[in-house]
This record gives sequence, C-alpha cells and structure tokens, in this order.
Amino acid sequence: MNIRPIHTENDYQLALRELSAYFSNEPEPGTDDGDRFDILATLVEAYEAKHFPIEAPDPIEAIRFRMEQAGLTVKDLVPYIGRPNRVYEVLNRKRGLTIGMIRNLHQHLGIPAESLIGV
Repeated sequence: MNIRPIHTENDYQLALRELSAYFSNEPEPGTDDGDRFDILATLVEAYEAKHFPIEAPDPIEAIRFRMEQAGLTVKDLVPYIGRPNRVYEVLNRKRGLTIGMIRNLHQHLGIPAESLIGV
C-alpha cells in the first residue's frame, strides 16, 4: 500500500481524486481496498480540519437558523426563552442566554447545545 501523508494542496487533490474513485463503489471493510479507503479518508479529513476549519455557528445565528427552518416566530420561542421582550433582547444580543434557555432550546427545538454555548 503506497500511501503518503498529505502535505501540500497537490497531495490533497491527488488524495481526493483517488478517494472519489471509491465513492461509486465503496469497498468492503477489512479488505485491502477497504483499508486504503479508510486511510485516505482519514488523511483527507485531517488535512481539511487543519486547512479548512469550520467554526461553530454563533448562538444567535443558530437560533435564527432554526427559526427560519421551522417557520418559527418570536411568539414560538416564548416557552423556551421567556416573555416576548426577553426573546427580542436575546435575538438582538442585549441579553445572553442562560443555562435554562440553552437547555430548553436544545431539548425542544433540537438546536445543538454546542452551538448555543458557543464552543
């Protein structure tokens, strides 16, 4: 198995090309091709994490995104955040999220807690 680390953009492009050949017919795990596929995928993932990191979304943007996705209004957030004026304060960044708000938004609207915490 001739696999090298990915150091350059050219190495990355070569690895992507080789990896993409497996997408239409993913090899069985434990076979030589399956092992090669796993190793290449791990190398590509590590290179992308280092060179193209994806930052966690801003907590307020995560809430706004869920509101847009689900067609929610400020009134719909009242049970999870508090009175409408409190919801507006949170959405306008005048008031921070409390632990209780974070729990409610996570449990009832499915917003990842990591996004709400800003980790």
